[in-house]
Amino acid sequence: MAKIIRKIIEIDELLCDGCGECIVDCPEQAIQIVDTNEGPKAQLVAEIYCDGLGACIGACPTGAMTVVERESDAFDEEATLRRINESSPEKLNGHVQHQMDASQGPPPPKFSGCPSSRVQQWSGDAAPKTETGDRNPGNSELRQWPIQLNLLPPFASFFKDAHLTIIADCVPFAYTNFHQDFVKGRAIAVGCPKLDDKQAYVEKIAQIIQIANPRSFEIVIMEVPCCSGLTGIVQQAMEKAGKQVPLTETVIKVTGQLL
Repeated sequence: MAKIIRKIIEIDELLCDGCGECIVDCPEQAIQIVDTNEGPKAQLVAEIYCDGLGACIGACPTGAMTVVERESDAFDEEATLRRINESSPEKLNGHVQHQMDASQGPPPPKFSGCPSSRVQQWSGDAAPKTETGDRNPGNSELRQWPIQLNLLPPFASFFKDAHLTIIADCVPFAYTNFHQDFVKGRAIAVGCPKLDDKQAYVEKIAQIIQIANPRSFEIVIMEVPCCSGLTGIVQQAMEKAGKQVPLTETVIKVTGQLL
């Protein structure tokens, strides 16, 4: 994994008495207590689990925890969610709220990951307008980034209480009124049930259901057999999340018409 310069927790083992209070206050479950020659000490489980926001610092009675800026592995939200689900699922809501508070509070945190996965949301006023005579007349109804399901974090604010459309990759190429019919006024996620990891999709959508409480799903697929798997993935995700969400399915013919 490539290293980047970012903020991360540093633990002074000389000051640490191994009390474990930091573990209780770490929403990401990034800290563990290990036995050393000097007694029990707090250590990071792995750099990828530490978001560097410092929620654990206030819990430390000896001042052993500080936030430093140094070269480290990038924070991995997907891996962190998996760890929380496996080790302390009751901490999931706390982690999500922690991330949302950090992203909304002043000043906004400096994004240090891949630009393709940086969460963005904008209003219709911010969307560029096209002029008559442009090569592609008409305006985009997209109001979020990213759109690929593999890149979308479950805590993205645009998922909260949203009407969520999950779209097969090929649909925008076949259906000419795609933006007006399937993007306008909705949160979207795009994926391919044939080429992508189906189980990863089930896990991701289940997390979205648990965290964001979407109002409804519309699954938009092509008429080809492999595409129907997308609806099954969402149904499996609802079972995993233990919650049923209203679901509709729209099928597009390969010639571009609604089936």
